Formats: sequence, structure tokens, C-alpha cells
Amino acid sequence: MKKINIYIVLLGIMLSSCEEFLTITPETALSSATFYKTEADFEQAVNATYAPLRSIADDRSWLLCEMRSDNTIYARNINFGATEQQEDISDHALPEAQGITSNTHVLNQYRQDYLIIARANQILSLIDEVEFDQTSKDNLKGQALFLRGYAYYELARYFGGVPLHLEPVTTREEAALPITPEAEIYNQLISDIQASVSLLPVRSNQGVGRASKGAAQMLLADVYITQKKWAEAETLLKAIVSSGEYELIANYEDVFSESVGNKNNMESLFEVQYLEGPEGLNGNFLYSFMPRPISSQELQPITGTSNTQGLDGQGNNIPTPDIIAAYEDGDERLDASIAYVEIAGSDREDKVYPYIKKYAKHHELNGNHGMNWPIYRYAEVLLFLAEALNEQGKTAEAAGYLNQIRERAGLGATTASSQGDMREAIFKERRVELAFENKRWFDIVRADRVQEIIGDFGQRALANPLDYYYPAGATFRSNAFTNITKYYALPAAEAEITPHF
Repeated sequence: MKKINIYIVLLGIMLSSCEEFLTITPETALSSATFYKTEADFEQAVNATYAPLRSIADDRSWLLCEMRSDNTIYARNINFGATEQQEDISDHALPEAQGITSNTHVLNQYRQDYLIIARANQILSLIDEVEFDQTSKDNLKGQALFLRGYAYYELARYFGGVPLHLEPVTTREEAALPITPEAEIYNQLISDIQASVSLLPVRSNQGVGRASKGAAQMLLADVYITQKKWAEAETLLKAIVSSGEYELIANYEDVFSESVGNKNNMESLFEVQYLEGPEGLNGNFLYSFMPRPISSQELQPITGTSNTQGLDGQGNNIPTPDIIAAYEDGDERLDASIAYVEIAGSDREDKVYPYIKKYAKHHELNGNHGMNWPIYRYAEVLLFLAEALNEQGKTAEAAGYLNQIRERAGLGATTASSQGDMREAIFKERRVELAFENKRWFDIVRADRVQEIIGDFGQRALANPLDYYYPAGATFRSNAFTNITKYYALPAAEAEITPHF
């Protein structure tokens, strides 16, 4: 990581509401010594600290999380020729040696998280030296701490131990820090998030799209759930429930953002902001999720664009038969989450492919949409609360929160009554409620079921390649499912600039 110059920060502005994006008149030849003078300067810098979340959600998280799980898979197009690094992630065939990997997607995730951290560090190192309204200052500090805590939580879950940077990097030597043990990374990120909870205003008093107290409480509860600190998580989650700031939306299909509307709604605690249009703040993840090759005529009903263009290459994040089978009969979330398209150009005899429907919202221009990406929803608050209660032996109380989710989905009350049965019921409910929201892989990891679930998934896939979207006579590569690991190896490109890994 190089010295962070403030003009880079200014070019990264992204924060928005569903009505408008913050805009900044570009300036050049600025440094941290000359820029950070006013409240507005820190507002711009905090806006820029959110910016890498757009790249992470649009290009990375679904690769490293959902396609790493048994929910989605890389749909190989054998006519495309070369295999791709996405396939290495999906098939658990990531090449690594001595704890490092050359995979570009792993590298970019690592760098985007550290970009958030670098920008937050710059803010936190200087903000107390500048005089302006204390309430505004606390809010901005809280957002910076939330984002730094979030980035370190991502790094800890992906890699375990990583270098711990808490000050701006100004020299090459400062950039090459040793790896801090995972437990110490967790201690720091918990400290950051706890501080943000005390500084941030509640959602109704916060700018739309920014981290609020509820978002910080949820992030901290997520960390505590991962650490099995059930009582601490329960306290935070019940505070969110009792705040009155959030509620379940009656119809599951209405939960998810439109391209230009329904953003940051009453079920949303935190979501990544996108803006359809020419400003460069749009997403295109819907296109990444399409099975291929798909013609413009086949794609147009899905996107609704006026200039639809066909897509060749390989298909990413395609729902597996396993996730489709995971929905109970009558579960209204199935049709809201997964739809099907017939692809005439496919080499498969069965030319019908599933795709992720919950993000398939109509928009104006090909490859340019504004659907926000959900990070935390109120439904997950209820599921986490059910889990925290059940793990403390409060199984009957847990059932009430689980049943709120099931009722919305058109299902009957859970029949689970023992702690073990309830644990499995919540695990399964999280899979279908939060499908394609990048939760499944982390759920498998924290349940310590990686080898069990992914191992079995790999055996099914290898035995039945036709079921996993290969044409007749084609199959997975010989190294598929040979490197099933809890953590990703550290990026090789970063190892070239540090002696520590």
C-alpha cells in the first residue's frame, strides 16, 4: 500500500441517497496537510471511504462468498475456450503455494478493503484537530470507524490474520507490516464498531444511505455471532428490534431495490448505493449473473433496456439445483428469487437455465443499472436474534422470531422444538431468506461445516455435471474440489512488496 494522496480520495466519491448523489468539484495539488480544514472537507473524505464498497459488491463479494458456497456456481461455456479465475473460486480449485495465491479476484478484494481502511485512517488521524460542530464530528467519526471495522471484518473472515494498519501510511516501510493474528484483528474491529455505535445517530436522524446506529449494532452483532458471544449479540439485536426504526416489508419481492426507487427502505439497515446513469456510479452485477451465451432477444425481457446487447463468455453466480431444492413447497421466496431463461445458443440439450431474479429490475441502458446491494436487512436481525436465543437455551422464544420470517414467506410455523432441531431450522432458513446476498459461505464457515457441506456438494456436482449446466460429454476439471479451505490464501502481488508473507 502506497502513500494515500487526498486527490485520489476526492476522485472516489460515491455516497448517495435514492434521490441524489453527493457531488464534488475536483481539485488538484492537495495534500492531507492542506485539505482537511473544514467540516465539508471531512464530509467529502468520508464519502470517499464508502466508495470501494461499490467495487466490492459489484465485482467481488458474490465471487468470494456466494460462488464459494453451494448456492451458486460458475456455468462453464466450453465453446469459450479458456477457463477463468472465477472458475477456480467456484470449483474450490484455487492454486496456492506457501500461503499465497495469484488469483486476481482475491487480490482486488484485499486491496479494496485496505483502501477503505487507508481512507478511514486518514480521517481518524486528523478530525479531532479541526474545530467544527461536535455532533457532526461525532457522526463523521462514527462512519469512518464503522467502515474501518467493516473492512477489517471482511479481511478477517476471508484471510484470518492480516496486517493491522491504524495510521496513515507515509513510507514503504510502514506499508509492509507483519501479519497480526486473527484474534487481535477481531479485538481492534470490535473496538472500532463499539465506538461507532456510541457516535452514530439512529437511522431516522441519519443521512440516507449512510451508516447509522442500527447498522453499527447489526455489524457488531454479526461479529459476536461469529465469535459465539450469544448474550452480547442478543442485547444488540433486541435494541434494533425495539428501536422502531425497521420493519419487515409484507411482500418479500418488494424488499429489493429498483434501479431508481425503493432504496434504503424500512427493511434496510445498510446497503451499497448505486446510481443508474452516466456519472460512473452505476452497477452491472445483474449482467455478471446471466447464464451465457445469451442473445439480446433473450436478455431484453429480463433487463428491459432499449439497447440490449447479447452476452458471450462464461456464466457466473448461477443458482445451483441444491439451492432450488432447499425451498419448501409453497415458499413464496422461490419465485421472487429465481427465474428461468431459455438460451437457444446453449450446447446443452436442456437449454433452460436459472438466474437470480431478486436483482433483475428493469433499467434504461445496457450494462448500467442502479439497484442497491443489501448488506444488512431487518429479516437477518430476526434470524440472528433467533439464533442467539436458541444457543442460550431459549428455544421457544427463538421460534417466535423465526416464525416472523416464515410467515412472510407464506409458510407455517416451524416444527423444531429441541435446541438442535432449531439450530438446523435457522441454518436452513437463513439459506433461503438470504439467498444470493453473500451470506451462505460465511454461515457454513462459522458453523464449522465447510468440509461436510462443500465436500458433499462437490461429490454431487462431479457425479452429475449435467445437473450443473455442463453439456453432455463435458465435465469439471480434474482439480475441481481439491482445495476446500476455510480461508483464502493471501495475494501474491502483495507478497512481492512485503517480507512478512
